[in-house]
Amino acid sequence: MPVPKRKTSKSRRDKRQACKFIRPKAFTACSNCEEPISTHTACLLCGFYKGRKVIFTRQERLARRRTERVLAQQKLAPQSNSSEGAEPRS
Repeated sequence: MPVPKRKTSKSRRDKRQACKFIRPKAFTACSNCEEPISTHTACLLCGFYKGRKVIFTRQERLARRRTERVLAQQKLAPQSNSSEGAEPRS
């Protein structure tokens, strides 16, 4: 079994361990809403990253779904009304 030829000095040993410490999480303020966010990520509240709108927020997605649902119901409503008033054929 191999054995080290010389004793590893404390300095050399500690250099290997130097990068194993825990770093604190870095935060920054959103450029649009000033909310604290993690660096290099889009803000989840306003959807901005580096001053540009890059994602839709949860509120915007819900509003969009509501409008799409209303439009779909309006499209279906005239078709169902015309078939209700029609007499069945014999």
